[in-house]
Amino acid sequence: MRGRQLFLATMAFAISFALWGVVSALAPRFRELYGLTETQTALAVAIPVLLGALFRIPMGILTDRIGGRYVFAALLLFGIVPAAAIALVHSYAMLLIGGLLIGLAGSSFAIGIAFTTRWFPPEQQGLALGIFGAGNIGQSVAVFFAPQIARLFGWESVFWIFGIVSALWGVAFWMFARDAGPVRKISMERIVEVLVRQRLSWLLAFFYFITFGGFVAMSIYLPTLLKGQFGLTLEDAGMRTAGFVVLATAMRPVGGWLSDRIGGSQVLTIVYAVIAGFALCLISTNMVLFTVGALGAAAMLGLGNGAVFKLVPHFFAADVGTVTGLVGALGGLGGFFPPLVLGVLKQMTGSYAAGFVLLGVFALVALSLNLTIIRRGGMPRAASAS
Repeated sequence: MRGRQLFLATMAFAISFALWGVVSALAPRFRELYGLTETQTALAVAIPVLLGALFRIPMGILTDRIGGRYVFAALLLFGIVPAAAIALVHSYAMLLIGGLLIGLAGSSFAIGIAFTTRWFPPEQQGLALGIFGAGNIGQSVAVFFAPQIARLFGWESVFWIFGIVSALWGVAFWMFARDAGPVRKISMERIVEVLVRQRLSWLLAFFYFITFGGFVAMSIYLPTLLKGQFGLTLEDAGMRTAGFVVLATAMRPVGGWLSDRIGGSQVLTIVYAVIAGFALCLISTNMVLFTVGALGAAAMLGLGNGAVFKLVPHFFAADVGTVTGLVGALGGLGGFFPPLVLGVLKQMTGSYAAGFVLLGVFALVALSLNLTIIRRGGMPRAASAS
């Protein structure tokens, strides 16, 4: 039963994430179609990430209050609406509006984490949540297949296909998914306590801001960056981006598994230190060195994503959906701002270097906080396993 629920949730997350990534996968095509500037393209790419981030908080709360089965099924069914709107109305304005609504699919993470956590005991949650988080592969599916489908059948067909698949899985999820026992009603006072007064929840949110935010920012902006900086075709840039996403996704369960054994904080210490080094490689305009930096960063970001969500259910076992919403929201915002920053910096300076320097700086700040607050200060007894 646990395995079936994990499969249903992971597939639902993968499909949602694929729909969430369609706009960024086709961004170079929209840039040519609508004659967009670098900043306008970056805005279109970043907008779905924004709503996906902000809605993780209410979606996490809603999941804690009424259950993941209802919320996940409804979200998947809704996915066809903005996809159809973008396919039917050809304009930059509709691309922004539809992209904003497609961003709701990004909130699926908070739903799935809360849904999955309750099916597994604490000693198995790191691996289970890592497997669920591997649904990030949906981003790779979008980046790899969307340009191919667009080339063969037209870009509108991409939105129809991904939207219909989302709706169909929504029906399947409603039919076969089950919540792990009765849903516990959570008071608004408790929600405020967790979101406002618990500083630890904000620290975990900042950690995820770096790991997941870095992953999303790179995965959604790499097609544009590789095409503009290295002169690659859209298809070639898509394949390389897909490789980045696949590696980061594959490392997420490893991060969860490793955290089950040596501790999430210990894993994050390694992750942030190494990311800071690889950020220097990303500054290079040499393709080989840039590739080393990108793949190294992908591996570390994936490990970090798994480690952070080993910590969440141990620190906040009774409020997983709510805290996941906050942590996921900050992580999503970590994916919203860097593409805009990269686009603006590229337009102003002609280089992406400053943006990658900022990635290294933020990683070092996270490393310092992890060492001084979590590692040195010690973890609560309930979280000692992580």
